[in-house]
Amino acid sequence: MKADDTNNFGYQKNLQPLANALRKNMTKAEACLWKFVLRAGNMKGYAFRRQRPVLNYIADFMCIELKLIIEVDGITHSFEKIVEKDSIKQKELEKAGFTVIRFTDDNILTAIEGVGKAIEIAIEEIEEREDMEKEENPPPAPASGG
Repeated sequence: MKADDTNNFGYQKNLQPLANALRKNMTKAEACLWKFVLRAGNMKGYAFRRQRPVLNYIADFMCIELKLIIEVDGITHSFEKIVEKDSIKQKELEKAGFTVIRFTDDNILTAIEGVGKAIEIAIEEIEEREDMEKEENPPPAPASGG
């Protein structure tokens, strides 16, 4: 399924209670990323949402406008089973049209400025890709009246 505005970007209402609980109990790294980088349109003016249900998953952070998902990987993400699940999740999200970037807790807690810069670069790449797609697929010319 391609995620777009016709299907609310893959929103899954049944995951909302879990998303609410995760939002109230963010990890230290998630809270830092939210407070210092993503909150209130601080990231190049784009709005991000925390713990957003999408497809059959909950994205740690998501910008609907850019179809950008940011995942924060804690210590449990080094276990083989979790790595496999993360890989499947990422492939399904990318197949639906999302760009997914990942950071470890350690990246965020020790190099928040670098993480912010990496997100800015990802946004710029998405903007450039969207601009190129618009140039390659211009809207049809209006029909001439007659």
